[in-house]
Amino acid sequence: MTPRYDAPSRTARAFNTLIRRLAERGVSIQGSTAVQVRGRKSGRPHRIVVNLLTVEGRRYLVSPRGDSQWARNVRAAGEVEVGARGHAHRHRAVELPDDAKPPLLRAYLRRWYWQVKGHTGGLTPDSTDTELRAAAGSIPVFELL
Repeated sequence: MTPRYDAPSRTARAFNTLIRRLAERGVSIQGSTAVQVRGRKSGRPHRIVVNLLTVEGRRYLVSPRGDSQWARNVRAAGEVEVGARGHAHRHRAVELPDDAKPPLLRAYLRRWYWQVKGHTGGLTPDSTDTELRAAAGSIPVFELL
């Protein structure tokens, strides 16, 4: 399968920058969380904002747009810092196999579909288990340990 990536528009990038700056100061908008990951090529820290999914006390990073730069960086680095500047905590990040993703994708879509619709490979909160399994390979999911 060819990796899928729905690149954000210039407007979306500007909006995400604003939300990231708020998250870095400890202000969460609808679950937004600041994350820092080391660049896989440059080695420099990159800051992003994501929706941190918590299911049964376990935390996950989901890349609904597909194989994004941040997802590739997390995959390469194997760790991220999560939280506001000065209060962030380092976590090991482990990418989940496709068969473990469907219930997490469903939970993510139920919570944030209004935010990510159009960037989820055609998935909706009402997608069937079969549809979730079929799309799982195009949506990276990482568990934070």
